[in-house]
Amino acid sequence: QVQLVESGGGLVQPGGSLRLSCIVSGGIANIYTMGWYRQAPGKQRDLVATITSGGDTNYADSVKGRFTISRDNPKKTVYLQMNSLKPEDTAVYYCNGNIRTSILTKSQSYWGQGTQVTVSS
Repeated sequence: QVQLVESGGGLVQPGGSLRLSCIVSGGIANIYTMGWYRQAPGKQRDLVATITSGGDTNYADSVKGRFTISRDNPKKTVYLQMNSLKPEDTAVYYCNGNIRTSILTKSQSYWGQGTQVTVSS
């Protein structure tokens, strides 16, 4: 059973920083693109950043220059370093992974339970 577990959320003042982590566990053959998404109250879930297994990254325009996504493949972990946080960054942040559990099956998308990030003074 594949599990994605996020950690690192919390309350931070505007201009502050947080680092989110997402650890993948379970029976895994391959982990392909990983990503972070966020969902604010009453809004849809939006892409924040993605990173391929080779390290290519993609960011939403709203976080470019402030957020950095990275991954540690041997540790099956993806990170999101968030700097210069703004109140509009407040949301539940979800980890997503495109993961194949067996060489006999296709990859599929898995989600974590989410971690709350609140930016407020």
